Amino acid sequence: MAGDETGFLVADENEHMTTIVTTTLGPVQGQVKDDILMFAGIPYAAPPTGERRFMAAQPHAGWSQVRPATRFGRAAPQVATGGMTNSVPVPWDEDCLFLNISTPAADDRKRPVFFWIHGGAYRTGQGAVPWYNGAQFAQNGDIVTVSINYRLGALGFTDLSRFGADYATSGINGILDQIMALEWVRDNIAQFGGDPERITIGGESAGGFSVCTLLGSPRAQGLFQQAIPQSGGAHHTLTVAQGKLVADALLDKLQAQNMQALLAVPAEDILSAQAAVDEALRGKLGSVSAFYPVEGSSVLPVSPLTAIRDGMAASVAVLTGTNKDEATLFLQGKVDAEKLAKEATNYGGGQALIDCYQGLYPEASTTALSVALSTDYTFRVPALRLAEARAAHKANTWMYLFSWESRTGGLKATHALEIPFVFNNLNKPGVSVFLGKGEVPQALAEVMHAAWIGFIQSGNPGWPAYDLVTRKTMVFDTESALIEDPDAGKHQVWQDIR
Repeated sequence: MAGDETGFLVADENEHMTTIVTTTLGPVQGQVKDDILMFAGIPYAAPPTGERRFMAAQPHAGWSQVRPATRFGRAAPQVATGGMTNSVPVPWDEDCLFLNISTPAADDRKRPVFFWIHGGAYRTGQGAVPWYNGAQFAQNGDIVTVSINYRLGALGFTDLSRFGADYATSGINGILDQIMALEWVRDNIAQFGGDPERITIGGESAGGFSVCTLLGSPRAQGLFQQAIPQSGGAHHTLTVAQGKLVADALLDKLQAQNMQALLAVPAEDILSAQAAVDEALRGKLGSVSAFYPVEGSSVLPVSPLTAIRDGMAASVAVLTGTNKDEATLFLQGKVDAEKLAKEATNYGGGQALIDCYQGLYPEASTTALSVALSTDYTFRVPALRLAEARAAHKANTWMYLFSWESRTGGLKATHALEIPFVFNNLNKPGVSVFLGKGEVPQALAEVMHAAWIGFIQSGNPGWPAYDLVTRKTMVFDTESALIEDPDAGKHQVWQDIR
């Protein structure tokens, strides 16, 4: 069956409609799924295996025969940790640098592109999570959606530059993988009906941190025009000294003091050592965990927030925000007054923080205060700092707060709950568990989905931009509303806390 100028349709032996598109690396064959074209498991770089482990990703050699793109590529090496999108083991391999594309058609329409980066604390996750299915963006917004895998944990974020120039970017290779995927999209997305000059990068949690890191990376500039960091900020990177501390701990744990020894270690042993190092250094790296992106290379010379404060990516429109009760997802048991005081001290505010929050929430228990403090320290305040840094350069920024509360346990408006609303995927596996019993909040999903579509299409989600006078914020709930400064009363107490 003939198609358009870019891709052409054929019927496979099982009478499924498939599409063949020619990329810079070779032809790929996708298929019609959910009434859209889906291409899965396309390599965007050479496998980072063997001698290439810990090196910057290299160009793929390509292929001459048609490559099936109907199954997702394997995820990066990881251990299942539980939670909304990573509760069971996933098939993984060090050969993991794949991307997926959903598009209304492989034609020359030049549609806007939504480039999605998965979360998972830089430890877990993959682009194939059903919550990230882009079918609704294609059907309702005529948008091309791209999701990616990138290297995680010690394999993607250990600074091994001590071993020579080949490993100069090893502390941030996971981000460099994302940049290489963006370069692939720049060079190929027109063949899939997308516009390489209308790219919005987005992500949640570590994906949101990644978006902000890309905003602050000179290597990434020009590869995207808009950005949506969800529950992410520009604070979540390691300094050079912290990166060295993490690398020292990993090398000691593996008893490997040279690259030859490191290359011989099985990936499973690296994951085991990674977990041990992460636990040993917990609380010793400020607000950041081990195996996060390391500053100090050409990919990220300074912290993302510093770069953004200096004006980097000021021309990029940004939609950002957080969830009201992010920290409930990570809460383990009740928090007493002693533990709350310790947390507040670790956050750098001590009793002043507790006094402030007790004044704002006089009926809250110590556990509820802990959730509020942890949510703001890790997610809300970094989002505000990002907006404030951009305000100095009159950069267009929009702010939201997701406040719809789950009916499951004490989750409330927990971390990552907004994702299926944004993608309009409330019917996907696992979502109902976190929504809880009751009527499916489809109306809110449609409101949020429409806002994201509006931003991806036009650079404006449909409400006034954020400024430091009114601080107007869209609060998404059963009844959504534009609110002036929902964070009033907190700004001063956090002012001098990183």
